[in-house]
Amino acid sequence: MADRHPVRVAAFYRFALLPDPAALRAPLLSLCERHGAKGTILLAPEGVNGTIAGTPAALDAVLAHLRALPGCADLEAKFATAPVLPFHRMKVRLKREIVTMGAPGLDPAAVGDYVAPSDWNALIDDPETLLIDTRNDYEVRIGTFAGAVDPATASFSDFSAWFRDHRDALLAGKRRVAMFCTGGIRCEKATAFLKAEGVSDVFHLQGGILKYLEEVEPAQSRFAGECFVFDQRVAVGPGIAIGSHTLCHACRMPVSPEDRASPAYADGISCPACHAARDDNQRAGYAERHRQTLLAQARGEDHVGRRVESD
Repeated sequence: MADRHPVRVAAFYRFALLPDPAALRAPLLSLCERHGAKGTILLAPEGVNGTIAGTPAALDAVLAHLRALPGCADLEAKFATAPVLPFHRMKVRLKREIVTMGAPGLDPAAVGDYVAPSDWNALIDDPETLLIDTRNDYEVRIGTFAGAVDPATASFSDFSAWFRDHRDALLAGKRRVAMFCTGGIRCEKATAFLKAEGVSDVFHLQGGILKYLEEVEPAQSRFAGECFVFDQRVAVGPGIAIGSHTLCHACRMPVSPEDRASPAYADGISCPACHAARDDNQRAGYAERHRQTLLAQARGEDHVGRRVESD
């Protein structure tokens, strides 16, 4: 029987010193195009970050090329499947940072210590550990680790200023700092930032919340709620099972079952987070876009909103 989901999706990152990212761009883009891969890869002096899709053979070729770059031999990828290509073209972009913190120039080798999901509970249960969620405010709202500090930042680029403003109060009575994010990239960079700020005992969750939910039994889990993901699954729970949240296609915020029961919610048009901030003309535009999406679905055509399924 043919594979129900023939397209494979790979998400990956690696912090490494790349002295001349511009020289790497053309050969990488050529390889991706030759193998029919689609998606986006970011190259910066601090490393590589990307999500691409294609056949298993195409992804193997691209990942092998990336692992041959300086310092990237240990690059890991998270895989998912999809019924069709979720990306329309291939882009390789040059950036100052592979994840924007607003603190370029950090040493990508000077990061905190990785902590495996199996060891995470013991670390964060220690009262002398300061636990920080490095994700955005809307992600934290739908799920986080018990006892974690929420910076309430709208963007990761706000994290450095937040830490500097609250440093003394945060570190009072704490021997170490542990941080986490969705897949590991933001908390890893946050550890490099804290070390540059003179904090010595810094740790981060290897593989992020997603790896933790995949490996830790629900009965032992310290994570409460669901984890927001940046694809059409919207949120996942234990075992990476698709969660109960959907996405508001007007403001791109996660919508809970309780939100969907609100009078301010209209599928594809508004949710409690954005209803008061939109006027009638905007909502009419969203309604027409939603109508066109439903018509495309009825015709069996590709449309925004196809779900990527995790392995």
